[in-house]
Amino acid sequence: MDAAVSLFNRLGIAEANAAVARGDGSWTRGHGGFASINPALGQPLATVGRADRDDLDELIGRARQAFPTWRDRPAPQRGLLVRDIAEALREHKDELGTLICLEVGKLKAEGNAEVQEMIDIADFAVGLSRQFHGLTLPSERPQHRMEERWHPRGVVGVITAFNFPAAVWAWNAFIAAVCGDVVVWKPSPHAPLTAIAIQNLVDPICVAHGVTGLFSLAISDDPARGAQLAADPRLDLLSFTGSSRVGGQVAATVAAHYGHCLLECSGNNAVIVDASADLELALPAILFGAIGTAGQRCTSTRRLFLHRACHDEVVARLTAAYAHLRVGDPLQPDTLVGPLIDEAARGAFVAAVAGARNAGGRVLHGGRTLPGPGCFVEPTLIAAENRWPVVQRETFAPILYVMPPFEDLADAIRDQNDVPQGLSSALFTRDLRHAELFLAAAGSDCGIANVNLGTSGAEIGGAFGGEKATGGGREAGSDAWKAYMRRQTCTVNWGDTLPLAQNLHFDLPPH
Repeated sequence: MDAAVSLFNRLGIAEANAAVARGDGSWTRGHGGFASINPALGQPLATVGRADRDDLDELIGRARQAFPTWRDRPAPQRGLLVRDIAEALREHKDELGTLICLEVGKLKAEGNAEVQEMIDIADFAVGLSRQFHGLTLPSERPQHRMEERWHPRGVVGVITAFNFPAAVWAWNAFIAAVCGDVVVWKPSPHAPLTAIAIQNLVDPICVAHGVTGLFSLAISDDPARGAQLAADPRLDLLSFTGSSRVGGQVAATVAAHYGHCLLECSGNNAVIVDASADLELALPAILFGAIGTAGQRCTSTRRLFLHRACHDEVVARLTAAYAHLRVGDPLQPDTLVGPLIDEAARGAFVAAVAGARNAGGRVLHGGRTLPGPGCFVEPTLIAAENRWPVVQRETFAPILYVMPPFEDLADAIRDQNDVPQGLSSALFTRDLRHAELFLAAAGSDCGIANVNLGTSGAEIGGAFGGEKATGGGREAGSDAWKAYMRRQTCTVNWGDTLPLAQNLHFDLPPH
């Protein structure tokens, strides 16, 4: 515990912490409070105040006031601020990685990797700050020039989930910042200390650059604060990461005031292993995808489709591997599976296993909760069918459903797509034609489609997101930056006549 106290001191975390950061180094306490719980021990780490309606209302108002000044700063200068944040993250990478482990139960390697993901997206954003490009378009009218420009959108609200308590904020915040937007963050109530540590890192950098109100923070365990963000028309964009159920509510609320939202919701990701697959590639990818972050990633592998030619071998080898997985303290280097986030998540695991059994599923390994402190469960393999309601739902737990063997790849792709969600997908094959079929329009319907690598572990250079009930939003790389800006079509007449489009003619009537 002394080590944790020392870590907290270095990151500016107290035994009792304020709830609202204004983005200028100042904080307000909030009202009441709640504890951040270590899911591996079931013990409180520290307490945090609770932002109420008035706190959040004031924060959004401050963000609107801060926006014009930040918008008018040249984009490359905005990038310099993000570059300095990246350097601070490099300096504190190990400490932040450990804090993520303590607060949400990720393995130490996963915690450090998440901070590295923040650094990577910061580096990407710095380069992006010198590359915002529009288009020059031909005009049908003589002596006219037409172009597209991109302008800062405004105030961006960011609601993040516990499973990536730092990286998803960075995906949004750093891209939004170089685009000229300001950011109001509501983190998961399971990870308030991580948010506080990050805010403590960025505040002095912003002040050193003469910037206040760029990144602000409101912590609360009251779901009403998320609903408040969605309902506030002063937000120009709301990025939400969470369940499809809540995401649908967010989308409807934002649409009611003609706002914009970016949704990254549930996934129900599948791996297909073809007859020609290299099993030495497929098996570790399946295993990591299913048990990484204890099955609590949006991209976790939840369904497995195996060709009849390799079905029995893959199931036997996976079952043997599952029997040797070490479940326990995420800070220990030999641990492979950490805890679920809380007792509610453990209850959802129990309900899913029972639901699969009741539908006729056969548990091949695991299926039980583990005794002792912390929210631990056994990594679980279940022989199941794709059409069962329990398989159609996303359960945030290390459960992998193994489907009956298939003969025709087209059937496996059809079944992979036959769920409400559409985030990540993967095919293992040596057959070029099968790989191209999987990546074609008639293939995977997911936002992410991989060949010979798993569903989990996306790079920041590509746009991240999915289709259907996953929400349709895109974050991180590629041209995802366009969500944080508004498009403007501009036409300039540099001649001395006024021709109209579509060959229309209009003259002033004679006097």
